[in-house]
Amino acid sequence: MHVADLADAHVRALSHLEAGGASAVYNVGTERPSSVRDVLAAVGRVVGRPVPARPAGRRPGDPAVLYASAARIREELGWAPARPGLETIVADAWKWHSAHPRGFAGARV
Repeated sequence: MHVADLADAHVRALSHLEAGGASAVYNVGTERPSSVRDVLAAVGRVVGRPVPARPAGRRPGDPAVLYASAARIREELGWAPARPGLETIVADAWKWHSAHPRGFAGARV
């Protein structure tokens, strides 16, 4: 999920509480699964070169597919991801990382 969508979900939840709404637990996500292979492929497309990887089998106990419904936050707070595409998420992360190769090191906060 895109960090801006996660921030939007938090702001909506806080606004809901400030307006006197009850506290609740929400799943926040795109409701679409993405495999490690999907993520690596998206990264490769965005950066323009393949990502080296060593395929391996699933570890004991790992689910074949795992994703959650965001229906409750959509219905109660009107939230939905505005940037659901994996390539958009990776492109924005790559853009930020390229502009901040040392992360937040040395940044004034």
